[in-house]
Amino acid sequence: MSVTTKDIARICNVSRTTVNRAFNDSGRISEETKKLILDTARELNYRPDLLATSLKNGKTKSIGVVVFDVKNRFFAQMLNAVEAKASNLGYSVNISLHGKDKTKERDMLQRLVDFRADGILLSPVSKDASFASFLKELGRPVVIIGNRINSDIPFVGIDEERAARQAVRKITENGYRRIVFVCPPLVDQGNENIYSHEQRKRGFISEINSLSIENEIIGSWDYLDRVQRIMRDNGPRTAFFCSGDVYALDIMKTLRNEKLSAGRDYGIMGFDNTDILDYIIPRLSTIDNEIERVAERAVEVLLSLIEGKETAYESILPFEIVEGETL
Repeated sequence: MSVTTKDIARICNVSRTTVNRAFNDSGRISEETKKLILDTARELNYRPDLLATSLKNGKTKSIGVVVFDVKNRFFAQMLNAVEAKASNLGYSVNISLHGKDKTKERDMLQRLVDFRADGILLSPVSKDASFASFLKELGRPVVIIGNRINSDIPFVGIDEERAARQAVRKITENGYRRIVFVCPPLVDQGNENIYSHEQRKRGFISEINSLSIENEIIGSWDYLDRVQRIMRDNGPRTAFFCSGDVYALDIMKTLRNEKLSAGRDYGIMGFDNTDILDYIIPRLSTIDNEIERVAERAVEVLLSLIEGKETAYESILPFEIVEGETL
C-alpha cells in the first residue's frame, strides 16, 4: 500500500498541514522539521498523488502536443525540444499524432481536454472557421506551431515568406538563371492547412517577380518525375528551391542515380535545417527555421496562458540562411 501524507504526519508527529508546507516550501515551518519530513518521505519512497492534487488545484501540470507524425525530422526535433522545455518547467507532455486526419485531430484534442491537460500545442491539418471555433470551445489554451489558423489563436513561428525571398536571392547570387520551386503539399491546399508552404510559395513568387529569371513551380507529389524531365531539358544553371529538406534530399538521391551531383550539375536548397543534414554529403544549403527555439517559445507562451499571464498572441522568431555545398 502506498504511503500517504497522513502516514508521514503520524511518523513525524506533525499535522498534515505541516507536511504539505514542507513539500511546497511554503508557510511557517522550521528548517529542522522540514528536513525531518523530507528525509522521512524519501526513506518511505513517498510519491505524491498527482490526481488528487490536480482535482484540488484544477491543474494537472501536463500539456498535450498534437502534430502530423514523426517521420519528418522537423516534428521529431520539435517534440524533443517541447518535452525538454516543459520538463524543466515542471510539466509532463502527452504526445498525439493525427497523421493529417481531421477527424482524428479533433478526437485527440478533445481527449486531451477530457484527461485534463492544462493546455495544448498544435500543428494543425484543419483550418476552417468551424475548427477555430472548436479550439475556442475546448476551454483550454491552445498555441499553434507552423500552420497558422487565425489571429485569435496564439501562433509561434518564423517569417516564412521573408525567408523564401532571401533564399531566392541567395540562389541568384550564386549565378543560377532558372529556379524551380518544389512544394508538393500545394496540391492539397484546398483540403488541408498548408499555411507554412503557402507562405514559402508567396515569398518565392514575390522575389521572382522582382527579377528577370526563368522559373517554375512544382506543386504535386510526382515532383521527382518532373525534376528528372527538367534536368534532361534545362539542366545547366538550374536550381531547385524546396519547401522542405525532405523533398530536397529525395531529389538529390534521385539525381545521384543519374550521375548528377548537387552543386556541380545543378543547385538545390531546402527549408527547415533538420538535424539529418549533418550526415549528408554534400551538405544541403537550407533555411534554419530554428525548430528548437520555436518549440521552446511555444511552451513558454502556452504556460503563460495557463498561468493567466499577459503574453503576445504572435511570436515571430528570427531565421538564418545556412550556406551548404549545394549551390
